[in-house]
Amino acid sequence: MKMRVGLARMATLLSLQIAVLINCFVLSFTASNKCFDGEIQALLKFKDNLLDKNDLLSSWGNQEEEEMDCCNWYGVVCDETTGHVIKLDLSSLDLSTRGMYPSPPLLMELHDLKSLDLSNNLLVGNTISSLIGTNSYSMNLEHLDLSNTTLEGEIPASVFTFHSLKSLNLGSNRLHGSLHPSIGQLSQLESLDVSGNLLGGVISEDHFLKLSKLRDLDFSSNNLTFNVTSNWVPPFGLTTISLSSCKLGPGFPNWLRTQVNYSVLDISYAGISDSIPSWFWNRSIPNMLHVLNASNNQLRGRLENISMSNFPYMEVDLSFNQLEGPIPASFFNVSTLYLSKNKFTELKDICDLKGRACLVFMDISFNQLSGTLPDCWSSFNSLAVLNLAHNYHLSGILPTSIGSLLSLKALHLGNNDFIGGLPSSLKNCSELVAIDVGHNSFSGPIPSWIGESLANLAILVLRSNHFNGSIPSRVCSLQSLQLLDLSMNRISGSLPKCIGKLTKMRTVGSVNAGISYPIQIPTPGKFSTLYTRREEKIELVWKGTVHEFRRTLGLVKSIDLSSNMLSDQIPSDITTLVGLVSLNLSRNSITGEIPQGIGDMGNLNALDLSSNHLSGVIPPSLALIDGIGVLNISNNNFSGEVPKGTQLQSFDASAYMGNPGLCGDPLPKHCPGEEQTRLPLPPPGFDEEEDTDKLIGNGFFASMGVGYAVGFLGFFGTTLFNRFCRFAYTQLLDDFASWTCVVATIYKAKVVNVLGC
Repeated sequence: MKMRVGLARMATLLSLQIAVLINCFVLSFTASNKCFDGEIQALLKFKDNLLDKNDLLSSWGNQEEEEMDCCNWYGVVCDETTGHVIKLDLSSLDLSTRGMYPSPPLLMELHDLKSLDLSNNLLVGNTISSLIGTNSYSMNLEHLDLSNTTLEGEIPASVFTFHSLKSLNLGSNRLHGSLHPSIGQLSQLESLDVSGNLLGGVISEDHFLKLSKLRDLDFSSNNLTFNVTSNWVPPFGLTTISLSSCKLGPGFPNWLRTQVNYSVLDISYAGISDSIPSWFWNRSIPNMLHVLNASNNQLRGRLENISMSNFPYMEVDLSFNQLEGPIPASFFNVSTLYLSKNKFTELKDICDLKGRACLVFMDISFNQLSGTLPDCWSSFNSLAVLNLAHNYHLSGILPTSIGSLLSLKALHLGNNDFIGGLPSSLKNCSELVAIDVGHNSFSGPIPSWIGESLANLAILVLRSNHFNGSIPSRVCSLQSLQLLDLSMNRISGSLPKCIGKLTKMRTVGSVNAGISYPIQIPTPGKFSTLYTRREEKIELVWKGTVHEFRRTLGLVKSIDLSSNMLSDQIPSDITTLVGLVSLNLSRNSITGEIPQGIGDMGNLNALDLSSNHLSGVIPPSLALIDGIGVLNISNNNFSGEVPKGTQLQSFDASAYMGNPGLCGDPLPKHCPGEEQTRLPLPPPGFDEEEDTDKLIGNGFFASMGVGYAVGFLGFFGTTLFNRFCRFAYTQLLDDFASWTCVVATIYKAKVVNVLGC
């Protein structure tokens, strides 16, 4: 018995001793630095190579050495038990680098790191290897995000040895080369994003061999080619499939039939030249699908009418394909519908839709729709954008029910064959920002309710119709109007004397501003509505050529009343519209003189007053508009001398022809008392073809040609042979085409004056 008591006392004493030892260890650990010295030094070396403009990392290393604890530094998270750094989050801090990272790499000392996020910084000139090394130092790494950091080079194989990785995001960089098949060994991987790079090569089944847990896959905007068998069954079940610009075709990817839970499917620009198989519509579309984008392929055949009652939040984009036939009613039961640039022929099934639709955006432009518009628009009270332009064969009068689209912001019906007048019910669409019904056969007077009820209207295009009567003075009430095109109609009477009240045209537009408006898109989940903005786009005749404007539309403030039957004088108040970039009053019967204050319109780039009955002298102030790039005042009754000015003398004489009383440069007719200046004759024996500068010989031009050829091939060779570069470069040209067209012409003359050329 005594022995048992003794043993019990010994056990108790031993337990107390162990507890004391543990407590001493914990106290000693707490009293010392929680962060290990090797990790501190690794982080400080990393910081030394960073430019921290906002001084967000000021807490790093600002303590005395004996008190330094990196666990309290910004963006650093330590394990509460071991004190090791387990998370480093420096995302979106506007950090940049001084150059290449020194050896050893960041991860060499951070063995316990589980999460590294350096996304949205400017790590120019660095590679993944310079950050994390070429060997696997941290086997615990679960999350690696280096997206949008301008990293270059190839993806090293060491990335694919982090076998604990759950998410890998290398998107929006300058990475090139191919993806190593060893990525298929990352059995814990759930999210993989390498989008927006310059990656190429083949993607095989080996790349996904053990990725059974993969849920989100984003390979978009690369030059990757999928090479899998037609009966391949992937080991994963994806929720996000983003493969835009990857080559999946020419056949429709059969492996998609195995995916039944995805919410996003983007296979645009995928080189698919095939019909959409029936299994895709009948079996493959999951109930939670939110985005379906198969645009910019060569998909052909017809769409099937399937039940989409579960998809009121879905965005469908099948534009730029070869799809044909009628559009099934079920496709109008989504939130956004892009079907432009196809061969669809019928719209009548839209009236078969049961109940109220959630459709917000409908674009079926550039198709082959014909016949009259169905009269069932009262079911689409959420519709904000309706674009049926460029179908050419839509005809008849506009149905009254189109006025029930109370949420409508933009109405595009141009380039069709509609007749009759604009229905008065449209005045109920008080949120309209843009109306474009140009190139139709509409007739009747321009409704005065446009100025009374559509206070938000910024774009009004009625060009090339049969509208008659006078311009209602109510148009002057449109304070937001900045683009008015009534050209090529039968409009008579005088220009409204209140035209100077168009407030938006009295201010200078912004180069980088478009015309946008808020729209509400229904979304699933806790937040039932997504509030976003959409930039309006419009086709305009600019300098005699049709251009599409979007991002620079805010700059293009324009009035075009040409080719009508307008008479009387130009109101003097028009010169208060100092934001106008283009004014076209040509081919009318306007009389009187050009307002003397025309020079106040300093932003004018294009002025066309030709083929009228204008008279008097050209106001000298016109020469003050140094940015004017297009001028035509021909075929009038102007007299006197063309005012002296850098721009006015630079135009071709045809801009002034047809004015018998007009004289002076650049016209061949000299004004009375003006000396005829002639160029002196060349001296005898002068050879025009002789090279007068002996320092510039054939060798100079030869070397210049070689240098040009090398530079040309260096840039355009890459663009020509690299599909991604070619795509990106084409997109860049599209985005900046209108910017170049407008801005360059506006500021051309100003630059010339500054340089003194």
